[in-house]
Amino acid sequence: MKKIAVVILNWNGTHLLREFLPSVIQFSNEASIYVIDNASTDASVSILKKEFPSVQIVTNKDNYGYARGYNEGLKSIEEEIYCLINSDVQVTPNWLHPILQLFEKDSQIAIVQPKILDYKNKSYFEYAGAGGGFIDQLGYPFCRGRIFDTIEKDNQQYDDVVPIFWASGACFFIRKDVFRELNGFDSDFFAHQEEIDLCWRSFNAQYTTYYCGFSTIYHLGGGTLNTLNPKKTYLNFRNSLLMLLKNLPVFHLIPLLVLRLVLDGIAGIRFLFQNKPRHFWAVLQSHFGFYKLFIKTLAKRTSKNRTDYYKKSSIIYNYYIKKGKVFD
Repeated sequence: MKKIAVVILNWNGTHLLREFLPSVIQFSNEASIYVIDNASTDASVSILKKEFPSVQIVTNKDNYGYARGYNEGLKSIEEEIYCLINSDVQVTPNWLHPILQLFEKDSQIAIVQPKILDYKNKSYFEYAGAGGGFIDQLGYPFCRGRIFDTIEKDNQQYDDVVPIFWASGACFFIRKDVFRELNGFDSDFFAHQEEIDLCWRSFNAQYTTYYCGFSTIYHLGGGTLNTLNPKKTYLNFRNSLLMLLKNLPVFHLIPLLVLRLVLDGIAGIRFLFQNKPRHFWAVLQSHFGFYKLFIKTLAKRTSKNRTDYYKKSSIIYNYYIKKGKVFD
């Protein structure tokens, strides 16, 4: 059995499979390749069987979203390392070898992310992950190569191997044993920020997450849920609050949650001034979604939540007040 399983979660993505799967097959000799199909209603499964016979297919009974979709599908996949990769990713020659070396170097490395560049503009980093992720004290995510809407050009400034806080779900390597030890992604998230939550739980369990800048992929982005979709706004705001409730250290929990709720309200009002009433409504609904899952999520807390999780006290202050637009 090969050490790495490259696993793509698919739902009605025939056009993406045809465009991007060939590069994965061509440049992944070190891996077994799987597609987990989330009960697609298009011709995905038949096309996979006909056009990509080397790919192994796992079928889910329903469209479970990203989090539960992977949780269910991975139950039957036994390779030592999972590479969870979006269906809209183009990989490059030798992309797996440096990451496999990194896992072999240190058993405490649980999660790894490659360099993620923009498929449409390959000289720039891609929004979802870029050169590795961090969060501030309030749980706002940012990346080396992307802070809010400022995206850096790739000038090899992040051609390195460094510990990070979170790895992008666009291309997410994790040891199978750690994934199962942590019970995988939180299925209540459905989609968005579930990878940051899993990295946070891994961090609390004393594992490390790394970025490997000597492995490169290109991510199309927005392949399954458009960035302008209010549903994405709802999931991002709700899931961010759920993640804080689960993972913040106990003494920080109440004040930081209250502050985040206030800042979310300000963000919602900003949507109104931008003439985006549906996004304002999505923020409001996200809070009700958070309250609905509050007790259930509170029960998921552990006694191991660390206090040294954040890179900056406030990325908002650093970005908007101090004008720190890039990671350096």
